[in-house]
This record gives sequence, C-alpha cells and structure tokens, in this order.
Amino acid sequence: MSTLFIKNMVCNRCILVVQNEMDKLGLLVKNMTLGEVTLEDELTSEQRTALASVLVPLGFEVIDDKKSRLIEQIKNVIIDVVHYQDNDVKSNLSDILSDKLQHDYNYLSNLFSEVEGVTIEKYFIAQKVEKIKELLVYDELSLSEIAHRLNYSSVAYLSNQFKKVTGLTPSHFKQIRDEKRKPLDKV
Repeated sequence: MSTLFIKNMVCNRCILVVQNEMDKLGLLVKNMTLGEVTLEDELTSEQRTALASVLVPLGFEVIDDKKSRLIEQIKNVIIDVVHYQDNDVKSNLSDILSDKLQHDYNYLSNLFSEVEGVTIEKYFIAQKVEKIKELLVYDELSLSEIAHRLNYSSVAYLSNQFKKVTGLTPSHFKQIRDEKRKPLDKV
C-alpha cells in the first residue's frame, strides 16, 4: 500500500479528474480524499513519472517532502471545513487542525506562515469570504443564514470581514454581480 499527497486537489471534481487519470494508468486506488490518495501497491519509478506527466498539465502535483505535504493537508482541512461541512460544530480551527493532523497548532501555524507567507487565520478567512461570495451569488440564503452557516457571531461581523477582504459590502457585491448578469432570454 502507498499513500500519495497531491497538491491542488481541493474539490470533488479534482478527485474525479485524478481518479480518472489513475484509472487510465492502471493504478488501483484503495481510497481517495482531498489531497490524498491511497493506492493498493507501491508505485514504481516509471509509474511515478507517468503519473506526474499526466497530473502536472492538469494543475496537480505529487508532493514528496514532509513540510509541503503538511501545508497541503492544512489547506485541505480548511477547505473541507469551510466548503463541505455543515458548520454546526463550534470547534476552534486550531483544535480541528491539531486533532486531524496530529501536530501542535503552534507548529502548524508557524510552518504555514513561513512557507505560505500568510497566516492560517488569513487563509481561513479568505476561504470563508469565497464561500460567502458563492452563497451570495446563489441567492438562496439570507445574509443572516449565511452568517449562521459559516459560524459568524453576527451579520455585522461577517459584513465587516467581507468588506475588509473585498473592499465591498456583501449587499454591494451582490448588486454588482446582479448588474453584470443578464437573464438567459436577453443574452
């Protein structure tokens, strides 16, 4: 059995693309999650080279060094928490990362800042802002419901953080998005 860590594998569509490429190469996948693939067998050097040659043009990369793997795992946990989990759990991000990655949060935080040039908290906020944008565009939830879903203490706090990152209020962002969009019958 062999575990590979794959950079930029951040969504379910990414998983499908990587799975498809592994199938084409005849690699037997035992398990696949965001950023991580467990294979039935160890890769030969030829298979590793072939895998890299198909993944790199698609924007993916097999990560070999431990620090890069850990950085990618931090990103994938944050992406999973923000984009794919119902945030009913009121755990701190530091606790979630420490539990899932089995490292002290201070170590994770220092490593992430050193390598990425941004704090884990700023990366987490950037992911949350992207999720807010997505939910505003879908126009299915009120700002209050979005704030609750993303564990903001209030709509005001969400709005302030959104404006700090984007320069726009959520309502102005939504208005601009709506102005740019045309109904299908007007295209």
